[in-house]
Amino acid sequence: MYLCSAKFNQTLPNFIFMESIFGIIFHSIGGFASGSFYIPYNKVKSWAWESAWIVGGVVSWLLVPTIAAYLTVPDFMGIIKNTDSNVIFWTYLMGLLWGIGGLTFGLAMRYLGMSLGMSIALSLCSIFGALVPAIYRDFFTTDTVGTFSYMLANTGGQVVLVGILVCLVGILVCGKAGMMKESELTDAQKKDSIKEFNLTKGLIVATISGTMSACFNFGIEAGKSMATAAVAAGGNPLFQNNVIFIVVLWGGFTTNFIWCMYLNSANKSFGDYLNPKAPLRQNYTFAAIAGTTWFLQFFFYGMGESKLGNGASSWILHMATIILTSNCWGLYFGEWQGVSKATLRTVLLGIAVILLSVVVVGIGNSL
Repeated sequence: MYLCSAKFNQTLPNFIFMESIFGIIFHSIGGFASGSFYIPYNKVKSWAWESAWIVGGVVSWLLVPTIAAYLTVPDFMGIIKNTDSNVIFWTYLMGLLWGIGGLTFGLAMRYLGMSLGMSIALSLCSIFGALVPAIYRDFFTTDTVGTFSYMLANTGGQVVLVGILVCLVGILVCGKAGMMKESELTDAQKKDSIKEFNLTKGLIVATISGTMSACFNFGIEAGKSMATAAVAAGGNPLFQNNVIFIVVLWGGFTTNFIWCMYLNSANKSFGDYLNPKAPLRQNYTFAAIAGTTWFLQFFFYGMGESKLGNGASSWILHMATIILTSNCWGLYFGEWQGVSKATLRTVLLGIAVILLSVVVVGIGNSL
């Protein structure tokens, strides 16, 4: 009996470490997908922004999540139907609010570009999404693990919080690089890489996006009983959150559909969807690719969360890898072309600090 216990105690840390490694890998894949999803939209031609956005949205918020849940969660619709209406309401409401963040997130990319837009939006999203659920558990639940006070009292939690601070420093450095770029380049130079560059509009929508986007994490918290039911029904714990995503994304689709239909009406762009002068096959294909790539971020987020838990570590890893990816794409597509060496060094430093934060959070979670 003693030998078995000793072997178990020796094996457990290795198991936890491997779970953390897999969690980091899954979150990194999801972050790469999120940081890359907007690229296919650049291939959509002769359509208004709202037309491309909602076509991609139908794929990312309705079609692909349903297919993913069908393939990974036994009787997912039965689980949703049997879930308490109060749980469904709050999960859907968080999705509705998150939809505002998702909508303005697209606008932030439109006005600021991938690098600066994502850095500003996700800085706020990181703070709210990582810490608010833990603080909520402290005041409104009887949980003893995963609370903010628990994080403060334990070495692993303290290291995770240090990782969050490191990430925020990296985000601020990236934001500083964006401000340096703004002061160095002429309007014509900015619009060479970002056609609709507008700093004022971009900062407004990025701030709204960063604040409201954190509601997706709250939606996962609100719908946790559906994930529990999925596992109890024989579902693989790795994919348990796919049933929650269905309800959260219904809310997100509602917000985006209403706004895009309004813009279609106001801009008289309803004709885009059948416009014979537009490359329709190309447009639908690339909008669908964008939508599918977008959903993959949360598909892999759910897998990472099953390994690390839906706490500060999961959310900050997700945000950090998105920012890292988007800044790399920004460099690749020439969003920093023409800036001084000091500005380029600043953005590279920011990316390096964010990458360091991923390592620190991973270490903290393994502890």
